[in-house]
Amino acid sequence: MKLFKNNCTGKIILALNLALVMLFSGCEKKYVEITAQQELISDIEKLNQEVADFEKTVEKSNDPKKIQQAFNKTRLSYKKIEWAVEYFTPNPARFVNGPALDELEVAENTFIPPNGFQVIEEMIFPDYPLENKADLIRTIKILNGNFKQIQQHLSAITISDSHILDASKMEINRILALGITGFDSPIAFQSIPEAGSSLSSIGNLISKMNFERSESVQYEKEIKNLIHQAINYCKENADFKTFDRAYFIKNYLNPISKKLVAFQKINKIEGVNRNNVVNPKATTIFDKEAFDVNAFIPSEEYVYTKEKAELGKQLFYENALSDDKTRSCSSCHNPEKAFTDGLKTNQSLTGSNLSRNTPTLTYASLQNAQFWDMRQLDLEKQSLDVIQNKDEMHGNVANAIEILTKDAAYQKRFKKAFPNSEKIQEWQVQNALASYIRSLNAFDSRFDKYIRGDSDDFTAEEKLGFNLFAGKAKCATCHFIPLFNGTVPPNYQKTEQEIIGTPADKSGKKISPDLGRYIQYQMPQLKNAFKTPSLRNVAVTAPYMHNGVFTTLEEVVDFYNKGGGVGLGIAVENQTLPADPLELNEKEIKALIAFMKTLTDEAYR
Repeated sequence: MKLFKNNCTGKIILALNLALVMLFSGCEKKYVEITAQQELISDIEKLNQEVADFEKTVEKSNDPKKIQQAFNKTRLSYKKIEWAVEYFTPNPARFVNGPALDELEVAENTFIPPNGFQVIEEMIFPDYPLENKADLIRTIKILNGNFKQIQQHLSAITISDSHILDASKMEINRILALGITGFDSPIAFQSIPEAGSSLSSIGNLISKMNFERSESVQYEKEIKNLIHQAINYCKENADFKTFDRAYFIKNYLNPISKKLVAFQKINKIEGVNRNNVVNPKATTIFDKEAFDVNAFIPSEEYVYTKEKAELGKQLFYENALSDDKTRSCSSCHNPEKAFTDGLKTNQSLTGSNLSRNTPTLTYASLQNAQFWDMRQLDLEKQSLDVIQNKDEMHGNVANAIEILTKDAAYQKRFKKAFPNSEKIQEWQVQNALASYIRSLNAFDSRFDKYIRGDSDDFTAEEKLGFNLFAGKAKCATCHFIPLFNGTVPPNYQKTEQEIIGTPADKSGKKISPDLGRYIQYQMPQLKNAFKTPSLRNVAVTAPYMHNGVFTTLEEVVDFYNKGGGVGLGIAVENQTLPADPLELNEKEIKALIAFMKTLTDEAYR
């Protein structure tokens, strides 16, 4: 028996030696590297264990520092797999690291309580009250359950090189818009170390891809080198308030994004249609053509064309759309004022004041909802709403079409814009007007040119202002870069509303009586809720807020600096704006306003 074992052992050793000789003499690859998916599953398993360890720490310890350290460690591990969780499992992802606010399903008049890291963060930072212990443990258990669900899904799918490239580009945009701005870590202020952790996963992903072209090796090295430098920059400049976001974006995030796009092109890696809002050919999120307005249209027949926009421009000034033939869209949206009117609120047809301020139409097409109260989902419905509104135009599109049909010039323009149609139709009037509004996205402000690298025309004060906007002042956690509105990156499938406690007048003693979105959807979370508007062209679109209560940017910044309505002493139980003072000093306030002025498009300067 012993002899048999020795003989077998010798044969096995001989076979292994022969295999090794063959491997090292004839094969180019000397080992089989695990795939991106295999490593991802391994990382999720490690994260599940860390979440379980975090739960045990909470169960056994009452030491706030120990619990906070365990939390930070766990979320850093999450950031390594964030690219996949957000990309492949967006629904559970919102309950892993979404904001600590109820998830509203307005059509069903229901809501889902928040869960995940940001909820836990609020429980343990800046202090950890022991009475939170039972709720904290329960929340951690739910988090662990969500990760197990995510693990099952990611184990069952196929992850291609196309997916890896697309997810990597989206993760860069997520770091830029939600990571370094503090959206993900609003209280613990761990955003900068977490950005480094997210970047490390992208560098690792590129190494897992299959490519043959020799140029690819150089691009891989350059991408990984940039990522390594970016991670080191995060380590060396980890303080949230002093982190230079302008430098970080221009010198690291934008170059990494450009290299990823070039790497994809060289290797002829097919694109995927995971995010139809962002142009897959855009080298960075700041490119002039980075955003596709057709991602926000109701259906394919409404696709944007230059001919439709030209027709819409004519209709924009057409008085025939109003009942008394004295008003057009331009009556309230003056192109010389960046398509606003400069009034607190405009007048109704009867001479009384309208209840809400006229918002700019610039960049209005890059939203998933229209009007201050978000009552319409697209620009086509928005145009019809205004035309039919008895206080604004009180018109009838069918009657207007009768007039337009008799006009030979209009008939020619409609035929050019809608060549397959025999007669002018109501939806075409709406679509033409909407198309004109979709043409009003210039992306040629001084900020755009600076951040793209087209110009150095940006002062130290303006740069400080941007860093405050995206950092200490927390503006970018609601007005997301680069659109500076409430359309949530990097998927841009949702536009947010906020409750900030806007006062009825400048005395700041009571809240505006306008209930906002609550009028359409009577959920307590929506009382006094209004859409987060774009801040592009904000310097030339005063007055501000839904009721035009503030006439200067200084007044607006002062309001936010004090903590919104609650900070003024108004009782706003559902305020979503943090009520803590921002503690901006005079120099910082001035710099913040200087930056916002750089968002003015060239046409309005």
